[in-house]
Amino acid sequence: MIIPIEELEAETLKNIVESVVLREGTDYGEEELSFATKVEQLLTQLRSGEAVLQYSELHESVDIVPKA
Repeated sequence: MIIPIEELEAETLKNIVESVVLREGTDYGEEELSFATKVEQLLTQLRSGEAVLQYSELHESVDIVPKA
């Protein structure tokens, strides 16, 4: 189920994004990004519609996925 970000309080959305970033673990790509940068990038993707919040009833969890 897709969760519209417009229906969430700003602080709730930020907490969800931070939780997702923390779950991702360490990034050993070409360029190491700070936690704050990763959070801002995900927020930007959500606001632009590139990504969506998805709730999984099976796993009872929320994740951020590319918009299909």
